[in-house]
Amino acid sequence: MDLVGKVAIVTGGASGLGEATVDAYVAKGAKVAIFDMNEARANAVIERNGHDNVAFFNVNVADEDSVKAAIANVVERFGALHICNNFAGIGSASKTFGKKGVFPMEEYMRVIMVNQVGTFNVSRFAAEAMASNATINDDGGRGVIINTASIAAYEGQIGQLAYSASKGAIVGMTLPMARDLVPYGIRVNTIVPGLIHTPLFDSLPDEVYQSLERTVLYPQRLGKAEEIAHLSVFIAENDYLNGECVRLDGGIRMQPR
Repeated sequence: MDLVGKVAIVTGGASGLGEATVDAYVAKGAKVAIFDMNEARANAVIERNGHDNVAFFNVNVADEDSVKAAIANVVERFGALHICNNFAGIGSASKTFGKKGVFPMEEYMRVIMVNQVGTFNVSRFAAEAMASNATINDDGGRGVIINTASIAAYEGQIGQLAYSASKGAIVGMTLPMARDLVPYGIRVNTIVPGLIHTPLFDSLPDEVYQSLERTVLYPQRLGKAEEIAHLSVFIAENDYLNGECVRLDGGIRMQPR
């Protein structure tokens, strides 16, 4: 896919991995719709990239009406939808059972609703919009959905039960979603990040941060948001990549704690 003139949705695009991906798409000539709930941060991204290139939509990814209306507005604003990156997600730190009792169901469902249900919710309406596109290559392609899991889907640590379950579900939906969308020329892939440096890590003591770096095989550092964005661009551009979950983690294999 040639990204010049294409239209992308990036959920969680106001910060972190999503923000870096917005920048990368605009640099390649695409228009981007940020789906987020932090308008102030999104406006900073828009100012940097230009109001003609990026728009903000206040979207709750787990809410059907919110997503459906926002995608319709994206198509109205930019004329089509070709790429959907799902980065929006939240974490959790509770055990199945421990000193504080059983895992609170409300907390578990909050993580599942944002990470798993939110990803599915945006993907299904994005696919609907993409299916109306004219073909964009000789293979009959119309678009690509790029979801985001985590190495916690494979090597969840103690206290990561809800997060790991939600990300494992995203890995599990990759191939069947890709198979579902074959008739419409829509590819589906999933990025599986390892330890990526986001502002959350800035508050850690140096010794803790350095110990995390040492757990990475090579290079022994945390990943950069720009490296995830680079992978997003590669997946969007490479029309033969489909139904895959791609780890970007420096070879790390997480230990129980």
